[in-house]
Amino acid sequence: MAGSASDTTEIKILEHLVGKTAWTMPTAYVALCTAGPGDAASAEGINEVANANNYARVETSGSDWDNAAAGAISNAAAITFNQASGSWGTVTHYALVSSGVWGEGYVICHGDLSASKTIDSGDTPEFAIGELDITCD
Repeated sequence: MAGSASDTTEIKILEHLVGKTAWTMPTAYVALCTAGPGDAASAEGINEVANANNYARVETSGSDWDNAAAGAISNAAAITFNQASGSWGTVTHYALVSSGVWGEGYVICHGDLSASKTIDSGDTPEFAIGELDITCD
């Protein structure tokens, strides 16, 4: 899976690196998207699955991720979403966002999935261990 840091993240990291401003990495929530989210600063309008049918972002912590190597990182724990109570559409992308509240926060990074997946009622989407590979260019 290819990926990209958002414009907001790139600015925060660069300013932090040169001592201009301090930056503490926010909690990363995994969001599912039905089209590419892009490098938007806001998580509003990122083509995220609709805030309906039991959809919710999944909170992660540092222990949920492997150590980064060669410009990539993957999940060290399963990332499991709620069971869909209706259709969520076809998921094609992911985003890590800074808030667990739908439509709030900012995009940390995003990317495409290696295969799209249609989520129907009764499905419980999950990234098995090592399945969400994030490479930020």
